[in-house]
Amino acid sequence: MPTNKQRRQAAQRHLQRQLERRSEMAKKRRRNLGILLTALAVVVVVGAALLITGVFSDDDDSDNQAADPSAPAATSSAARTTNPDGTVSCDYLPDETGNPELKDVGTPPAPEATPTQGTATLRMATDQGDLTLTLDRAKAPCAAASFVHLTDVGFYDNTPCHRLVTSPDFGLLQCGDPTGSGAGGPSYKYAEEVAEDATYPRGTIAMAKTNAPNTTGSQFFLCFTDVTLPPQYTVVGTIDEPGLAVLDKVAAGGVQGAEGPGDGPPNIPIQITDMAVV
Repeated sequence: MPTNKQRRQAAQRHLQRQLERRSEMAKKRRRNLGILLTALAVVVVVGAALLITGVFSDDDDSDNQAADPSAPAATSSAARTTNPDGTVSCDYLPDETGNPELKDVGTPPAPEATPTQGTATLRMATDQGDLTLTLDRAKAPCAAASFVHLTDVGFYDNTPCHRLVTSPDFGLLQCGDPTGSGAGGPSYKYAEEVAEDATYPRGTIAMAKTNAPNTTGSQFFLCFTDVTLPPQYTVVGTIDEPGLAVLDKVAAGGVQGAEGPGDGPPNIPIQITDMAVV
């Protein structure tokens, strides 16, 4: 028969084993929690990147010029070639997706000799204030030429800015769809003009697109914070300081149906009343 000392020793060994098992289980729980949190962080980062990701998917992503995962992939190629005189030849290809929200306004004139020098200045008059947009022909000649063409034919006049994204590191206003649905655009599309080191700081104007390549159209987004995105969207120009103040005001109003950071129609509606080359 075991003595009291032996029973105490056995109990101590049993308790020690229990404590060791509990410690090991606690380590496993912490390890699993760390893996879960890491996975969630990756999902958040990827989700933010894919947004306008649409910006850009649905609105931004079902946006004609955002990223729509359900949109058919582009089958035709669109590219630009450089001419001996320094101009470029831009391909503005018909959008053959069958999207009923597209508006036919022709294509930019003389695309075979698109200028690559200088800037174009646009006045974006809205019911919340005016923004001055400076387009960089050297950085994105095909996008700048398309933007000017759509401005000249009145494509952007009396159209809403349909999407606002509010986050400290992901703030933008998306415009350029006459339907206001996020699916509209012109009846043509063209290739992205993106540098490998492209970034999207506050004050950037960039063109939205779908998830497929060569799907840039009329929709654009205006960054009022430094926006973290992969280099997939054409940077076409910059916004002046009074224009950024307009964006800040709209952003401060928040997003419809959202408490805190959100993504959707702005609480303070903003409409482009007139877009003009100045």
